[in-house]
Amino acid sequence: MPAAAAATLGDAELAQIDAQWRAANYLAAGQIYLMANPLLREPLRPGQIKPRLLGHWGTSPGLTFVYAHLNRAILEHGLDAMIVTGPGHGGPALLASTWLEGSYSQLWPEVSRDEEGMGRLFRQFSFPGGVPSHVSPHVPGSIHEGGELGYSLAHACGAAFDNPGLVVACVIGDGEAETGPLATSWQASRFLDPRRDGAVLPILHLNGYKIANPTVLSRIPPSELDSLLRGAGWAPSYVEGDEPAPMHQAMAAALDAVVADLAALRRHRGGRPWPMIVLRSPKGWTGPATVDGAQVEGTWRAHQVPLARVREDPEHLRQLESWLRSYRPDELFDDRGRPTAPVTALIPRGDRRMGMSPHANGGVLVRPLALPVVAEHVVEVPEPGAVTTEPTRVLGRFLREVFRRNAEQANFRLFGPDETASNRLDAVYEVTGKAWQLPPGPAGDHLASDGRVMEVLSEHLCQGWLEGYLLSGRHGLFSCYEAFAHIVDSMVNQHIKWLRVHREIPWRRPVASLNYLLTSHVWRQDHNGFSHQDPGFVDHVANKAPEVVRVYLPPDTNTLLEVAAHCLRSRDYVNVVVVGKDPAPNWLDAGEAALHCAQGVGIWEWASTHPGREPDVVLACAGDAPTLEVLAAASILRASLPELAVRVVNVVDLMRLQPAGEHPHGLGDREFDAVFTPDRPVIFAYHGYPWLIHRLAYRRTNHAGFHVRGYVERGTTTTPFDMLVLNRMDRFQLVVDVIDRVPGLLATAGPLRQRMTRTRERHRSWITEHGEDLPEVREWRWPRR
Repeated sequence: MPAAAAATLGDAELAQIDAQWRAANYLAAGQIYLMANPLLREPLRPGQIKPRLLGHWGTSPGLTFVYAHLNRAILEHGLDAMIVTGPGHGGPALLASTWLEGSYSQLWPEVSRDEEGMGRLFRQFSFPGGVPSHVSPHVPGSIHEGGELGYSLAHACGAAFDNPGLVVACVIGDGEAETGPLATSWQASRFLDPRRDGAVLPILHLNGYKIANPTVLSRIPPSELDSLLRGAGWAPSYVEGDEPAPMHQAMAAALDAVVADLAALRRHRGGRPWPMIVLRSPKGWTGPATVDGAQVEGTWRAHQVPLARVREDPEHLRQLESWLRSYRPDELFDDRGRPTAPVTALIPRGDRRMGMSPHANGGVLVRPLALPVVAEHVVEVPEPGAVTTEPTRVLGRFLREVFRRNAEQANFRLFGPDETASNRLDAVYEVTGKAWQLPPGPAGDHLASDGRVMEVLSEHLCQGWLEGYLLSGRHGLFSCYEAFAHIVDSMVNQHIKWLRVHREIPWRRPVASLNYLLTSHVWRQDHNGFSHQDPGFVDHVANKAPEVVRVYLPPDTNTLLEVAAHCLRSRDYVNVVVVGKDPAPNWLDAGEAALHCAQGVGIWEWASTHPGREPDVVLACAGDAPTLEVLAAASILRASLPELAVRVVNVVDLMRLQPAGEHPHGLGDREFDAVFTPDRPVIFAYHGYPWLIHRLAYRRTNHAGFHVRGYVERGTTTTPFDMLVLNRMDRFQLVVDVIDRVPGLLATAGPLRQRMTRTRERHRSWITEHGEDLPEVREWRWPRR
């Protein structure tokens, strides 16, 4: 495809933008190689080269090129802009560019914008005690970890939602463009509203190669690439070449045209494709052309470190010095090492610098949500189990009011993969629709161009949108079927890592937490079966940084409301809330629910027997289905073994099981023993995989006394209770477990044990004949007081 038409960049502007680009390239290369002599005041010596060369050069010159031209466009057109960079390990380019603009030194004063600071910038890069080679939270203006590929465009769109006037430039590497999340993200153009949202400017950087292979989009016919992008709702302009001056002119022209197109989009309220740029330049542009007789620039060999043996090979050392001097650093930095006037002439000032964009430090902008009063939404519970509700349906009404109360400041969205109604949250449609920029369909599907519910059948895209939305200063909730939260395992890894580092950086301000609502869970997949039965997302998250992760398993509706309000108020966490959507009993009234959630774990005296004496056994539970089974087992024991002292314990905050020294929510040993006892058998019914409970509690005094029941990969399309029987977490099995583990009971409670075993066998025959659970299971209620 033809390149964009030439711009009227005057000679002075052309020289200035080229000087800024050369300076950034010099700094990017210097970070990879040098730990002394940053301005080449003397000939390079081997001892001035880092002993371990860690970094990526290949993508850096393209990123610095884009950054310099965005700086010019910000000045030329008065833009409010930020940048998201997707190419892997683009750290050198962004560190160089933010150091040049002064934002890096402003936020990290020890890395001053002079020769001494340049030396520190170089030395710290990929060096012990320094900064990583990717675009980590240390980098001003960043909201995106560049070490993992595929999420840049989704993050950029999330940052643009509800940010009218903001331009989010998103550099997409051609290797990154081969990932599933990025391929899906092209469809995000269908959800951006030009009237209400900011603009996303994708810049697809085709430099031709990944680590060791060519990239698909760089090799397909240009007409096919053009059709692919236009078919996804984008109108590409092309900037192609390897000669700096024509490329500068073409890129400036392309950006000027983009700004005009964006203004037209806003005037006409959409109805036309979003502009984008395809930048085609050599990999490792301006670096060594050949090394040891092999071509480097423009090939995969430029991906990482073009000259790998600089300390031991004099020819490599000579070639490195020649390469660095080719940027003419004496023109770019003065005698104190500060950038010269031509270098900084086209760099914005203040918060217009992309490194200082408040949208990339969302805690600066975040405002508390106006939350409804929980008491206005609670379920009246005159007695435990007397009232049945669908927990998430009640939560949906609570979220409806969250939308209503925050409509003016437009800072809350609900994200989910086509499951809002399925997960019983559809009350939100009373105040907002589903974001949609394509032609509407039949009435009743709640599509709206200004909708604030984000539904697309891609967990990756929902997660990426939400992360970008949160990191730029807003609030949200991700509702998902429990089994398919695993699709974003890697994405939540990166977000947790980001938050962990972000919390340690003084100028990063706390952002709203990433909140998951996992429902349609493992114990109620009556028609979906084994494919939809996996509670392991909790295990995945529980492995991560304890400063960041929280896991809640509310046992009923009122506790769900308390947990949801807490999570929506919180900052800098990843909160995972697991609860069912189907009708279920309510155990706690409003006051009890608030107290129980505040404590995180508690003894339910109303369900226990002989509370005035030491228990013979502890029946513990975490999760709504396990809670029901534990209470049913407790009622059987109460009726059949009235002298047995049974303590019922419910855990709503799973991290309370860890020791206080391992998690901020962990119980101290004395608190733990006061609840679970130091020596009595504990029969624990848990929502997920049982070994997680053992792992969390393994250091406790009574860990050997814990017997945990949970999901053990026994699933199929069957009745709700049969799922519990298959996994041996049903009430009858729990009673058997008590008899087997309380000393002396085997000798006296043999008839009860036999009755429990036979009931489990009768259950199997019953469901095979009738297709539904036993009447005594379906009709069971907690005994009235």
